[in-house]
Amino acid sequence: MPAIVILRATVDRDVLREHVLFDDLVKAVVDVERGVMAVGGDLHSDEEQVLLDDRSNQRDLWGINLYLGRQTDDWIEFDSMINLRPSQGNRSRGVDDPALRDRIRSVVRSLVRG
Repeated sequence: MPAIVILRATVDRDVLREHVLFDDLVKAVVDVERGVMAVGGDLHSDEEQVLLDDRSNQRDLWGINLYLGRQTDDWIEFDSMINLRPSQGNRSRGVDDPALRDRIRSVVRSLVRG
């Protein structure tokens, strides 16, 4: 499996196939402030660390799963242990705030076409 990479520019969805863990699942962590996304880790926490090392703020990082076989916005699943943040009002592995989910979707759409 390739190393964790930070997407800073738009790529085709097919590029993400290099980072599939099983079936059509790719784990990713989105920085909603910087508009970047890390992919390629076995764990969201690994991708989170790469972004932290790249000067992201932890409060801006949210874990998602991308299902490459799906075509609509349901290809993004908001489910990660790194999302458990009671201090930020997020009490689940999902992303509880609809506006924040929209921001995450916007970053993903800006970085992945197809």
